[in-house]
Amino acid sequence: MRLWSVHPKYLDARGLVGLWREALLARAVLRGRTRGYRHHPQLARFRSLATPLYAINAYLAALYVEAHRRGYCFDSTKIGPVRKHLPMYLASGQLQYEWAHLLAKLRARDPALHRKWRHIAMPAPHPCFRVRPGNVAAWERVARP
Repeated sequence: MRLWSVHPKYLDARGLVGLWREALLARAVLRGRTRGYRHHPQLARFRSLATPLYAINAYLAALYVEAHRRGYCFDSTKIGPVRKHLPMYLASGQLQYEWAHLLAKLRARDPALHRKWRHIAMPAPHPCFRVRPGNVAAWERVARP
């Protein structure tokens, strides 16, 4: 499961569709409607909030906006209620780590998109996140070269 912190505009088609599915799975986990993935580290950022379901719904809503902008037909009825929630903060080191990870994926899956984005040093975050200085998140499973 990868719940990207980067803005969904940077994702290729495969990445955006996969993220939609994984975020829906994350929502099911947070609602207690699945037995798998209950201890997945990516969910820590949502569980740490007072209203994790509203946060994941807002996360999904932003994905829906990007999908709609691209002409995709995501089902908005799967999002759930989007209400005000505390902002989610994101360490700049986490954003940079994920950006490098995404660029490596794009290099293999969509070279044209990789060429388009590779010169960006610091990408925009997903609309639900506010960036602060900091390192890679403690919950991240850092890939070793």
